[in-house]
Amino acid sequence: MVDVIPITVAYGDGIGPELMDAVLLILKEAKAGIKIDIATIGEDLYKKGYESGISQDAWKVITKNNVFLKSPITTPQGKGYKSLNVTIRKLLRLYANVRPTKSLHPYVKTNNPEMDTVVIRENEEDLYAGVEYRQTLNMCHAIKLISRSGCEQIIRYAFEYAVANNRKKITCMSKDNIMKITDGLFHKVFDEIASEYPDINNEHYIIDIGTAKLASEPQNFDVIVTENLYGDIISDVLAEQSGSVGLSGSANIGNTHAMFEAIHGSAPKLAGLNTANPSGLLNAAIMMLVHIGQSNIASLIENAWLKTIEDGMHTQDIYDINSSVKKLGTKEFTHAVIERLGQNPSKLKSVAYKLMSHKPKIRNTTTTKTEEKKFLVGVDVFIDLFSNSPEEIGEKISKIADRELSLQFISFKGAKIWPNDIPFLPDISGDHWRLRFISKNKEKTTTHQEIIYLLEKLMENNIDFIKTENLYFFDNNIGFALAQGQ
Repeated sequence: MVDVIPITVAYGDGIGPELMDAVLLILKEAKAGIKIDIATIGEDLYKKGYESGISQDAWKVITKNNVFLKSPITTPQGKGYKSLNVTIRKLLRLYANVRPTKSLHPYVKTNNPEMDTVVIRENEEDLYAGVEYRQTLNMCHAIKLISRSGCEQIIRYAFEYAVANNRKKITCMSKDNIMKITDGLFHKVFDEIASEYPDINNEHYIIDIGTAKLASEPQNFDVIVTENLYGDIISDVLAEQSGSVGLSGSANIGNTHAMFEAIHGSAPKLAGLNTANPSGLLNAAIMMLVHIGQSNIASLIENAWLKTIEDGMHTQDIYDINSSVKKLGTKEFTHAVIERLGQNPSKLKSVAYKLMSHKPKIRNTTTTKTEEKKFLVGVDVFIDLFSNSPEEIGEKISKIADRELSLQFISFKGAKIWPNDIPFLPDISGDHWRLRFISKNKEKTTTHQEIIYLLEKLMENNIDFIKTENLYFFDNNIGFALAQGQ
């Protein structure tokens, strides 16, 4: 007798309702032990004025249960609407996004017949924090947030996942040759934690060459752990390499809640046409069943799905005249899977999930260092001032900063352009400049009061400061990036 687990279900937008109907029918026929509560979220609520796409009533239903199965949602473009998916992941603290991709060669066309790769993506931080501003007429600004605790949490999850699922290698991907502080921290923590798992091979790739390698030879990768934005991109690359983005599901795992979804969007142009592939959401539901301890039913459904693919029963996104037997609509594909419940594929490798949670056991070792001493040594002040003469700005600001803080440089889009130390500097005009002020006395730290005094002087001289960033040393380690050309 299977225990009945309460789950929350959202039907979504676009093709979402069709996909959810298909998946729930398969779960019912497979006798999955679930009890469903429905949450209404997404496009209809956006239109009613809920900027997050979620009402208080919907939140009550979502948080009532620890498991959430969600169809694709449409987030309206523009007007400051926030991604509902990102909002749910953050507020439920679903820090780990798990996206497996496996080749179905030769039944689904792919150039990579041996691919079997899992992307484990940090799910709360990075540019997906969504902290953005328009600061001048010309310039917009986004903040990339990377914490040591967030790095430790996702990287340790990846290694524990590898142990639990008998995976042999983990690849870290970052861009720490450019973003030396944020991505540098991610890489550093990866190396620290990797040393605790000597039986698992580890390596690191810069994200650009790593993505190129994934596109050309994904069979050489096993588990990949990376930051939020990179993980979103490369998991789609891998899914497309497998034959279709429509095949892949994902799990979003936290300490108390978990959400399962297809990795693709709501495709409103396909809504109601009975052409969408339910496989992505079905594979997410299979991950959900493993997570709630119904591994036998998960195996039953996945083997039936593999048998359907093997028999050439394909939806239009993977249909190929040379390898497919029949092109099926959403409903017809659903019934084809149901008809094969209890059957195993003969050539594709069948699955037999173990009775274990999809969520690996995580040791609570996430810490924030408190023993370092923090020293305030200066401030970056961003100003809105249209000019084509950095020299004039430099001269003007140097006269204003007349106490403990002195103007060290002016940068434009990250590059130091004043003082000009190179023989030739192209004409530069803009309205967004970074002014770096450092304590005149290198043996002495500065104070918040000195920074306030500086800002008051800028205000008196009609300089529009739009953002400040305090500059710190941590013990003897610099806590801020140098400008290009500094």
